[in-house]
Amino acid sequence: MPLQVSSAARAHEAEIRLYDRLFTAAEPDATGDFKSSINPQSLEVVTAKCEPELAEAMPEKRYQFERLGYFTLDPDSTATKRVWNRTVTLKDTWAKESKKR
Repeated sequence: MPLQVSSAARAHEAEIRLYDRLFTAAEPDATGDFKSSINPQSLEVVTAKCEPELAEAMPEKRYQFERLGYFTLDPDSTATKRVWNRTVTLKDTWAKESKKR
């Protein structure tokens, strides 16, 4: 079987929604005002190039994007505009945050 070479010319553009934790504190209501702990960077939306094979992706399946995490196809996706939601990151950022304290 010949090796398929991926290139930007063959790639499909997609909207990628990088969800992060909603709160900046492990216990957001500890001070009595959980709204002050809302993470303003809890959602980052970027545009990316995806492998052509992902044009056949199914919403009920999960896909690992290299070094970023696991993603699922958003129901808002269309045949001409794919939207991906990150469901799980590959790093445990809470562990890193707790070591800073």
